[in-house]
Amino acid sequence: MNNSLSQSEFYILLSLAIQSRHGYEIMKQVEQDSGRKVLLGPGTLYGSIKRMLESHLIEEVAGDNPRRKYYTLTEKGRKSFSAELNRYNEAVELAKRKDLFRELGIAKLTF
Repeated sequence: MNNSLSQSEFYILLSLAIQSRHGYEIMKQVEQDSGRKVLLGPGTLYGSIKRMLESHLIEEVAGDNPRRKYYTLTEKGRKSFSAELNRYNEAVELAKRKDLFRELGIAKLTF
């Protein structure tokens, strides 16, 4: 897939990669997964969800509370998320081969 995901979309797909969730759960999971670097307000969250539904990256599914909308990854969403993880991994591997972490003074990372 040629289109890279926005930061919000990446973290939303990450939150849904393990299990279906409703909006508030997604918001909290994104906050936790990003170490509070990505804080989604309702407008950003539901705007992203709307675009991702239209792009068929996610779909609505039944959940344990009929008053809430639950979302899960589609096959297209899994492929898109996988491609993005692959892209990130390739970039990190390239940076390691070029010793850029040391060159840029970035703290030593463990992989």
